[in-house]
Amino acid sequence: MIQLNWRRLMNSTKTFRTEITLLVALAASAGFFGYLGYGLLELPDSSPSFSAEQAMVYVEEQMAFGPRITGTPAHREMGDWLVAELNAHGWDVLIQPFRPLPDVEARNIIAYRGSGPVIILGAHYDTRIFSDSDPDPENRSKPVPGANDGASGVAVLLEMARTLDVESTDHTICLAFFDAEDNGYIQGWDWILGSSYFVENWDALGECQSPRYTVIVDMIGDADQQLLWEPNSHRGLTEAIWSVAAQLGYGEWFRMDAGTPLLDDHTPFIEAGYTAIDIIDFTYPYWHTVEDTIDKLGVESFERVGATLEVWLENGAPGP
Repeated sequence: MIQLNWRRLMNSTKTFRTEITLLVALAASAGFFGYLGYGLLELPDSSPSFSAEQAMVYVEEQMAFGPRITGTPAHREMGDWLVAELNAHGWDVLIQPFRPLPDVEARNIIAYRGSGPVIILGAHYDTRIFSDSDPDPENRSKPVPGANDGASGVAVLLEMARTLDVESTDHTICLAFFDAEDNGYIQGWDWILGSSYFVENWDALGECQSPRYTVIVDMIGDADQQLLWEPNSHRGLTEAIWSVAAQLGYGEWFRMDAGTPLLDDHTPFIEAGYTAIDIIDFTYPYWHTVEDTIDKLGVESFERVGATLEVWLENGAPGP
């Protein structure tokens, strides 16, 4: 993703504890959530729950491949591993190949389950060729490790694939792993190539066409997490999901303050007229540097995002 300028605007059981439920009930009785206009949601208490610890394991497994630069052997191997994980969790997988450059092979990986209106959860699984935002000029020709910028969003989606009760959502859930997102401003490349190709080629996507909602998850693992409303994202859908986060006790980290307007994988959906948002922490100081490593991440950050999305979806994805 990239900050927009004005020239280019574009494991085990459920862990929701009784204490949280009581706090939610007390807050609701005081009208705490009334300003958003959303009622209390049911907090599920059966079936596997989102595990932040397992999400961190998924980050570690991605990092073991090294930089996942589109078209490289490591990137291909990581994509094959991703497909195997999704199949192991019972998801059907669709591969959407494309060429971002004439001599580079890329592929979007889409997993789907369920029935009903479509909701897409998306993340990019490639990493940037160069760490060109690194404060040390000697590091700017090195690849980005991509613990947060790439691996964190993928880890959330993979853990959702393992734990989400899809039937309770009353939706078709599509997990979209976009390729070739992160090489803009590098000669021959551009940003968001995978998600752009995805939206431009609906006919090849079968069950995952014309989504009701699209939610992109990107750079959410920062230990110092700050999830602000991304101003190009649909405000009503943002409020609906942020309301769930508040009910779970995460309002300190999910805030409706306006963040930085961004070009990211939600952009092609918005431009095509669909309701889409970007859940992203763009305050991350290690963006596009060699310091984007796993020690900068916090397990609690994964818990907040994963639990919020799980509860939102399993309550039928209430929205604007």
